[in-house]
Amino acid sequence: MRLTSKQIELQDSFSQIQDYYEAEGWSDGLPVVPATEDLVLEMVQGAGLPPEFELGVIQPSNKTVTVEKVAINSVMAGCKPEYFPVVIAAVKCVLRPEFNVGGVQATTGGAACTVVVNGPICNEIGIHSDAACFGPGFRANATIGRAVRLVIRNLGELLPGVMDKATLSTPGRFSFCFGENESRSPWESRQEELGYSKDTNMVTTIGIRGVYNIFDSSSSGTLALDTLVKSVVTEGFANYYQIGSGAQMTLVLSPEHANEIADEGFSKADIKQFIFKNARMPISRLKEKAHWSNRVWPESINVDNDNTLVPIVTSADDIVVLVAGGDGRHSAWLAGWGVTRIVSELI
Repeated sequence: MRLTSKQIELQDSFSQIQDYYEAEGWSDGLPVVPATEDLVLEMVQGAGLPPEFELGVIQPSNKTVTVEKVAINSVMAGCKPEYFPVVIAAVKCVLRPEFNVGGVQATTGGAACTVVVNGPICNEIGIHSDAACFGPGFRANATIGRAVRLVIRNLGELLPGVMDKATLSTPGRFSFCFGENESRSPWESRQEELGYSKDTNMVTTIGIRGVYNIFDSSSSGTLALDTLVKSVVTEGFANYYQIGSGAQMTLVLSPEHANEIADEGFSKADIKQFIFKNARMPISRLKEKAHWSNRVWPESINVDNDNTLVPIVTSADDIVVLVAGGDGRHSAWLAGWGVTRIVSELI
């Protein structure tokens, strides 16, 4: 097996190596693992694919993404070789045209690429899905998410202030990866929803504006769901301004909320319908705001009637429901960026 990337000789000094990566624009600001030939080769072997294998073309740089290039960034991120198949699947998602990585990552909205993993591989390699799964402390989560982000940054050439025009950006652009908590979910898993068996390993990528933590301590599943819906019926929530653009929403329910809602007879499909029916805002609250004068509304929206209710998504199918996290009365919205679609790939 032979690598073709340019080799650079540096002094064996941690600080000088970090300074070099930073000066070249290859770092996300955190220390990186030097991508030595032996480590890159070991990473490539974890995928079972030749280093020259082409995964696709990334925008906006229009560069070809190979297994070798992804392996280099995965080493830099601190991944173990056994994580690499997950990274490869996530990168395949990112390269799909409907994900629109160039748009997601260049926007002033500062959207982040979220990686969700399903299947037995979560337990096999340590992808965390229980308490504090959105946060630090779990190597697989942290480094897989970071590897995907470094691929986007370095191969897509999406550097802050250059092609990345985020006004504020988001911490999720360092890394955001977690597993669906299938063992504590009362419903079918993501891969089962898409027609695969529970033993199938799958990665899903979501372009999100941010994480909105919602607290509800009521003892009724229906009341909890009502709180979750009402929390996103507000001006400034971009989905209402981008209705018809493909905007989607992801609801991550904690196990406590999920089981209470399920106990009252709700399936995942029922939850999606409930959200679609109730997460609506009168168009009068949106008029003259957020590009009102130069946007095109879907034909289903009567802009002349102030009482027209604008839904948060175009259809119930534009909502994804997941279960993750540990004990507690907190769930979260992963608010989708407008012109992107949620994409899944088998591992």
